[in-house]
Amino acid sequence: MGGFRAKGKKKQKANLFVRIFRIRAWKLILIAIILAFVSATLLRFDHIKMTELRDAVLASDKAADDEQLVEDMQNLREFVATHIVFNVLDKNGAQEIVFGTGPFYLEESYTRKAEAEIKKAQEAADKQGAATNPNGNIYSKVSDICDALGRRYGWRYPDQRYIDCWTSELAKFPSSGSIDIFETAEIPSTDLYRYDYSSPIWYPCASGFVILACVILLVWALIRIVIWFIAKIALFVISKIDH
Repeated sequence: MGGFRAKGKKKQKANLFVRIFRIRAWKLILIAIILAFVSATLLRFDHIKMTELRDAVLASDKAADDEQLVEDMQNLREFVATHIVFNVLDKNGAQEIVFGTGPFYLEESYTRKAEAEIKKAQEAADKQGAATNPNGNIYSKVSDICDALGRRYGWRYPDQRYIDCWTSELAKFPSSGSIDIFETAEIPSTDLYRYDYSSPIWYPCASGFVILACVILLVWALIRIVIWFIAKIALFVISKIDH
């Protein structure tokens, strides 16, 4: 009895496989279209989640919360690495599809670091020039003026208007010489604060499995169509030979 039941189960599985294989091509294409809409929805959800995580990174950067920033950066990096995330970027007027976050900048972190280095160089220049310059501590005076204007109009280094303010104000002191604060300050490269996390083209996540199923069904339907055409051509040739 046990062997009979095993054979019966095998026969049922074989019949099921045959029925699945005989599914018409148009039905396979219809199912693939439905799965395509499902995959598009899942990809959209992944994109929205990535945007939320990236916004959290920028919020932590703006809040100067370094500990939270590190955590948010890690969450964003891990999510993008384990999901299919694509972006449409505008590059020189042309639309380009990229897989990942696209470039983003920790602008506030960079500005804080740059301002700290400028302040350090300014303090060194103050100590060196305050005693010898007849106008006194000119760097402190210029800093008070330009920083006040910067707060009013939103200027911060590396804004060219902020640098122009320093240059203009220092020029009012003939004995000040040339400004070298921005040159001597160890200001970091902006590239160090530029990030662009890449996403895999395919990954075994929810959207990835749906996309894979969709591709398999389309390939399956294509094979069925090709087999159908070959069979039709073969029958046509046979009928001509018989006549």
